[in-house]
Amino acid sequence: MTTSLTHRRLYTAALLAVGLVAPATAQTFPAKAVRAVLPYSAGSGPDAVVRQVGEKLGKDWGRQVIVENKPGANGWLAVGDVKRAPADGYTLLAVDNTHVTLQPHLYKQLPFSPTKDFEPVSPLYSTYFFIVVPGNSPWKTVADLVAAAKAEDGRLTYGTWGMGSVAHVGTSMLESATGTRMTHVPFKELPQLYSAVATGEVAWAFGTAATVAPLYKAGKVRLLAVAAPKRLPGYADVPTVAEAAGPAGFELKTWVALFAPRSTPKAVIERINAGVGTALMAPEVRERLAVFGFEPWGGAPSDVATAIDADTRRFADIVKQARIQLD
Repeated sequence: MTTSLTHRRLYTAALLAVGLVAPATAQTFPAKAVRAVLPYSAGSGPDAVVRQVGEKLGKDWGRQVIVENKPGANGWLAVGDVKRAPADGYTLLAVDNTHVTLQPHLYKQLPFSPTKDFEPVSPLYSTYFFIVVPGNSPWKTVADLVAAAKAEDGRLTYGTWGMGSVAHVGTSMLESATGTRMTHVPFKELPQLYSAVATGEVAWAFGTAATVAPLYKAGKVRLLAVAAPKRLPGYADVPTVAEAAGPAGFELKTWVALFAPRSTPKAVIERINAGVGTALMAPEVRERLAVFGFEPWGGAPSDVATAIDADTRRFADIVKQARIQLD
């Protein structure tokens, strides 16, 4: 009997080796709490969405989803944490397209490879950016901002959440489209950035509805325009950049997705993807995202891979044209 049991174990091990039998971890996942690591500060838009989706997953799975915020260092603290984690699905990374499609064009050497170190797990949402100014700003249109930038000849300030962020590159796009130059002021965390906009420490910034909503509702900042092809639901009073006398066709959009360390079992990724898809369809989650101005983006891991390919090509052209290079 012992010999027979040994043979069965050896046979099962052989099948596992060639992928004919799913490993037990995939069949029983999750058997413990799952970590979701973010390069964003608590209270930011991505943080709020991941926490809501994580709460829904936790209820469905009967296992807690723990959200860990690790902002700073261009997002590399969070990315490095997940890169070093075991490839078992219990540590996930939530990042936007900046990290996986833009940064490879900006830095000669990255401490990670988007394609070699990570597996796409699930898309989460996409969103357009608003041009955010102080609540008492004299500017009424994007044309006013552009006129001020030209008058100050490079001294007008704008804030972002870091060098090489989509907001940094987006402003370079705006400068190129309007023939202006402005001074970049990077911040480590989003709350610091938008507090600086509210107080006039910096003249303006790009921001999503979710991130600036509290200051916007309090009247401390104004949404000058949205960099989208049409006005957003819930913000019908905010014109597009083109409607606000800015450059025609100017758009700035980002998306956020979940990733796992490379070689995470396919069955585990499918399990997480299915759970996230169900969570994104929940009425309470969709309602919450609508408040943020976010569009739920459910789909397969392959949809994330397709988006990465498209944005990688797009950002290559933008970075080359703007001549941005970071060490």
